[in-house]
Amino acid sequence: MSAEQPEKRRMSSLFERYLTLWVGLCIVGGLALGTWAPDLARSLDRMAVTVGGAPVVSIPIAICLFFMMYPIMVKIDFAGVIKAGRSGKPVLLTLFINWAVKPFTMYAIALLFLGVLFRGLIGADAIDLVKMPFGLDLPVGAQHGAGVVVLQDGVKMLEVPLWRSYFAGCILLGIAPCTAMVLVWGYLSRGNDGLTLVMVAINSLVMLLLYGVLGGFLLGVGRLPIPWQALLLSVSIYVALPLVAGYFSRTWLIRAKGEAWFKERFLHVLTPITITALLITLVLLFSFKGEVILANPLTILWISIPLFLQTIFIFILGYGAARFLKLRYEDAAPAAMIGASNHFEVAIATAVMLFGLSSGAALATVVGVLIEVPVMLMLVKFCLKTRNWF
Repeated sequence: MSAEQPEKRRMSSLFERYLTLWVGLCIVGGLALGTWAPDLARSLDRMAVTVGGAPVVSIPIAICLFFMMYPIMVKIDFAGVIKAGRSGKPVLLTLFINWAVKPFTMYAIALLFLGVLFRGLIGADAIDLVKMPFGLDLPVGAQHGAGVVVLQDGVKMLEVPLWRSYFAGCILLGIAPCTAMVLVWGYLSRGNDGLTLVMVAINSLVMLLLYGVLGGFLLGVGRLPIPWQALLLSVSIYVALPLVAGYFSRTWLIRAKGEAWFKERFLHVLTPITITALLITLVLLFSFKGEVILANPLTILWISIPLFLQTIFIFILGYGAARFLKLRYEDAAPAAMIGASNHFEVAIATAVMLFGLSSGAALATVVGVLIEVPVMLMLVKFCLKTRNWF
């Protein structure tokens, strides 16, 4: 990475610059699709890999999510990751905040707002139907955590309080530090691009080890279904598979075409593919949740408030710690942003796989996408105005 930083930086991609607009349009498109063709999304969701008669992996969603993740993984330079271990403080700071602090503060903040303050507004008796944990075969009427096994259209589902379903989505966001858009946020805040990429790579590898463990633990504490097999399967499909594919294709392409072609041509082509796959997934998600959202439009607001507060809290914590550790501004800004933003692609993928496309958990992870761009752009401006603090 070049040590020189351009004085003025801006989003060069229309997809990235207007992501909030695209997300909004996909929401409207999804709601319209759900209203005019309600069976279409259900039909797509039924196109699944099944185990023991239970749908485990939605094929259309899995294809979309692979194309979300692969472009991120193919950027990882493993040689740079090894060198970065010597970078010290910034890397250790992001690892501490992302894995020892952020999951638990998200749990506490989401529980306070969704489970206590907003519970009556969401509907204390409102329920959600989520997938049965993979491999679990309980009779109808059996209790499992906070849920009850019911029969829905001939398929066993778990009936859980709606707020707990939203809570689960927040947990999945909290254990997924951003490893994609943070490259954009670091760039805009005039951070150290090379170090940002390395911190992203290291956190992606740590995610491979800790995502399933933390997810299972926190979902269990929250009395939510703990589909360990599905968690491990989701990490394998949505993190490990793109990582392996990215590593081998990167190695082969650089050897065959050269590093310059790889960075200037190949990676440039991949960026819109990632966001296009994300937007298609959002259309599917909202087409299926349209009825719930239209019936209670404030749902989005109730979910977004704890997510917003968590983002601000983690950013302040990371930025303050970076100043305390006397990091350079170029290292402090991206270090604070990795924890503040979420890897919503993995969170959406996991929520859909664990709880179903129509679940409240999947909806909560989508709200994470909605607030990501405006909030992070606000934090970028804050960083730029406080460069003299470092």
